[in-house]
Amino acid sequence: MTPLHLAISRLGSNDDPTLSDEPMSVGTQERRKKRKSEEIRLEALALRRAKDVSKIQEDVLNRTVVILKVTPLAQESLDELKSSVEQLYEFATAIGGDIARLGNERVIIAPPGVKVEKSRIETSN
Repeated sequence: MTPLHLAISRLGSNDDPTLSDEPMSVGTQERRKKRKSEEIRLEALALRRAKDVSKIQEDVLNRTVVILKVTPLAQESLDELKSSVEQLYEFATAIGGDIARLGNERVIIAPPGVKVEKSRIETSN
């Protein structure tokens, strides 16, 4: 067994009946649908145009945490970037979600129920 295969095998097994190839009962199908509707997804996107904001808002409403690289739009127009980030901030606040900067190039937008921990890393000189 290769080290990669060994590492991957430690991630989990297929003991979950909803992951088998066997036919599912109605109860199993309904549990799977419920679990799917409760899932929170994570998506990494690049903000290239101001009109991409509506797609990002839709993703967040559909329980997706979005990590957004803003440098593509920053290279085109700082005014559009500022406006887009303001829209996303107002949106996240209005729906009870969260938004935070991740360094100089990325922003994270989270749906309601997901809190982004905003902590400062201090460096000593």
